[in-house]
Amino acid sequence: MQPNQPELCPLCGNANQCSLATASQAAAPCWCFSTPVSKAALARVPAEQIDKACLCPNCAAGLEAAEPVTVDPAPQRR
Repeated sequence: MQPNQPELCPLCGNANQCSLATASQAAAPCWCFSTPVSKAALARVPAEQIDKACLCPNCAAGLEAAEPVTVDPAPQRR
């Protein structure tokens, strides 16, 4: 991971969706202010990236970056 890229997740490199990293949205609270963040994910952040970039929602939740989030389909009626 390259340093000084606050818009990227330090674990997976994907966009972290941080409102504070985007100047036009900096006044809005970040999604992570109201979402639980996995302690295991925080422990994996490289020391040089601590307090430099936010995790993305998937990494913050403890999900693997490549793991698709699945939603159960609505029950089918016959």
